[in-house]
Amino acid sequence: MFPTFLQEATVYVVSDSVGETAEFVVKAAASQFAGHSLHVRKFPYIEDEGTLNEIIHAAAESNAIIAYTLVIPALKSHIRQAAAEQNVTAIDIMSPIVNALQGYLNQEPSNKPGLVRKLDEDYFRKVEAIEFAVKYDDGRDPRGILRADVILIGVSRTSKTPLSMYLANKRFKVANVPLVPEVAPPEELFLVPKEKCIGLTINADQLNMIRAERLKSLGLTAEANYASMERIKHELDYSREIIGKVGCPVLDVSNKAVEETANIIMQMIKRNRKK
Repeated sequence: MFPTFLQEATVYVVSDSVGETAEFVVKAAASQFAGHSLHVRKFPYIEDEGTLNEIIHAAAESNAIIAYTLVIPALKSHIRQAAAEQNVTAIDIMSPIVNALQGYLNQEPSNKPGLVRKLDEDYFRKVEAIEFAVKYDDGRDPRGILRADVILIGVSRTSKTPLSMYLANKRFKVANVPLVPEVAPPEELFLVPKEKCIGLTINADQLNMIRAERLKSLGLTAEANYASMERIKHELDYSREIIGKVGCPVLDVSNKAVEETANIIMQMIKRNRKK
């Protein structure tokens, strides 16, 4: 039943999900055989025996083989039996490793199709959120404010960037905006629902120490205006004024770890989404 040399070989890829896993494995295996043009026909989201019978019959008619990633036990059993009856080669790609892991982990498999796809989608959402946080960090592009799940606003060194990255890893799209007395806040800040914005504040003495250490790490004198108490108090007063105009909730990050503040913010986001 196998094609002769230089003829086109056909593999039917059958899955109760997207079928990407089986397609990738088939193409990887086929790359080891020079001289053949491999044609892959994919049949995703197969959920009933009737459709399987049609695919098996077509494979028998076209002299094709079948590679499948079916996790529903009844469908796996049916394709094995029906393919054997019609003398069609059907390769079960998933079962060997699933069975091995079942014994190794001493746990029954879920037997639910599409779980890999869900993991992939979750991964890409995280990557997208991280890229978003980088792109709209430190007020670089105010257009991000309109697209963000949450907007963090506050003076320099109130953990806006670390919080943005932490929340991005939790799949939240975060934009952050520094509040500086000499720079007017972006108009977009007043166009989004106030619940999406979170003002960050901090104790003046702690901010003074943080900024002084930051200056030292840069090889600059700790007495610079950036770390002076007069400048810090001025910035914090300005920050309170802008946050008041926005009308958003305020979080004091004094003596709080990034994880602690992030967890509070996530709880706030979830509460707002339920409203």
